[in-house]
Amino acid sequence: MRTLTIADIRSWKPCYGPERHLHEDWQGTVLDILEHETIPWEDKLWVVCRPELLSDKLLRLFAVWSARQVQYLITDPRSIAALDVAERFANGQASNEERVAAWDAAGAAAWAAAGDAARDAAWAAAWAAAWDAARDAARAAAWAAAGDAARAAAGAAARAAAKDAQNAKLIEMVKTGIETGDVE
Repeated sequence: MRTLTIADIRSWKPCYGPERHLHEDWQGTVLDILEHETIPWEDKLWVVCRPELLSDKLLRLFAVWSARQVQYLITDPRSIAALDVAERFANGQASNEERVAAWDAAGAAAWAAAGDAARDAAWAAAWAAAWDAARDAARAAAWAAAGDAARAAAGAAARAAAKDAQNAKLIEMVKTGIETGDVE
C-alpha cells in the first residue's frame, strides 16, 4: 500500500492546511488516515477517495454502498436500476453502454423529481399565502420551529452515525482491496 506524506496531500490542493491534523513529518497509508481520530470525516473522505489511491472499482462500490444506505428514500425505479448497473459495472458484469443508459435514465428521473418538487413548493407557497389569520401563521411557525429543532437534533445524531458507518465500511473495503489489488 502506498505511503502518503503531508506533501502528497498538499499536492492535491486541499482547501485547508493538512498540518491542522497531521504533524509536518507525518507519513502513513490510506488506512492510517481513515483510522486517525482527529481528522474530520469530510477531510478523510477527500484525501482517501482519489483515483491515485483507490481503484475505480473500489470507488464505485463505495459510492453504490453509500447510496444504498438511503435507498429507501429513492422512489423512482430508474434510480434504483442505476445503482444496480453501477454495482454490476464495477464488478465487470455490465457494459459501458449499460452504464451510460442507466446514468441517462437516472438523470431523467432526477429532472422529473426536481420538477415535481418545484410544483409542490409552488403549491405549498400559494396555499400558505392563502392563510389570512395571524394566529394560524404563528401556530404554524411555532410548530415548524419545534419540528426544526427536533429534526436538527435527530439529524446531527444521524449524520454522526452515518459518518461512522461510512468510515467503518470504507476501512473494510480498503482492507479487502489490499487483498484484491484494488488499493494502490
